[in-house]
Amino acid sequence: MVFQNRDILSIRDFSKQELLHVLSTAAAIEKNPATHSNLLRGNILASAFFEPSTRTRLSFEAAMHRLGGSVIGFSETASTSQAKGETMEDAIKVLDGYCDVIVMRHPEPHSAKRAAEVATHPVINTGDGANEHPTQTFVDLYTIQKSCGTLDGLNIGFIGDLKYGRTVHSLVHALAHFKTKLHFISSRSLRMPEQHLKELEAAGIACIEHDDLTKASKELDVLYVTRIQKERFMDPEEYVKAKATYRVEPSLLSSAKPSLKILHPLPRVDELDPRFDKEPQSVYFQQAHNGIPVRMALLGLVLGKMQ
Repeated sequence: MVFQNRDILSIRDFSKQELLHVLSTAAAIEKNPATHSNLLRGNILASAFFEPSTRTRLSFEAAMHRLGGSVIGFSETASTSQAKGETMEDAIKVLDGYCDVIVMRHPEPHSAKRAAEVATHPVINTGDGANEHPTQTFVDLYTIQKSCGTLDGLNIGFIGDLKYGRTVHSLVHALAHFKTKLHFISSRSLRMPEQHLKELEAAGIACIEHDDLTKASKELDVLYVTRIQKERFMDPEEYVKAKATYRVEPSLLSSAKPSLKILHPLPRVDELDPRFDKEPQSVYFQQAHNGIPVRMALLGLVLGKMQ
């Protein structure tokens, strides 16, 4: 396994062994974070967010600070030379001379790959349009493993925007290593893209599509809830229609397994009732907080300070 100077562009680039290594490294950090407080002293992270973010951007910055490193960057493009017409590639070339690692989010699919082609330092993809979000997948895997005690043999359901949801697209391909059974719950307009279903089925993963959450919930060990992403819709009326389709409410618990765990990459709008927050099944705020040790592990590994 080689992580030093490695770009993190797609979860598909990682073997099962590599996925588990990142998770075990994160667990070791979480168990004893003080021992890593000076690990990246003298290193600089460039935070290049061409698209809005809260949890991902701030957790990466917090992770870098907790490792003793420094952060530069931007969280919106209006105050950068992008507003003057600078290309993304030129912006990355400039940042590359200022830092040791680039953490990037951009609205265009495969933009992270384009950035990696012009950068000499590692590029970490934190969301490229509706394509992928690999670091969120590491956080999701870590959360499932912690809350369920395993990643193997689980029934995992996904509800909401499965068409444009990059967190879902990344996570299902990582879960294919663990022979899970995947349940996709959505309206027809937001169903899982056929390409992903074919790839999963070719890998021997059972995929079941549902339109009724209550019926599906009886089998689930994990329910991964996603918001309907307004920014991905060209037609406002289509968005309004789609977001009214599914809402996860506490009544679900009467039909679900008592051991069900509910995840959500956040932010939520109105697809997940806040009354869930106090229920033991809810682990989505822990999921957000798990971003710190996981992203500390990724930074330490790509910068060659961890093995």
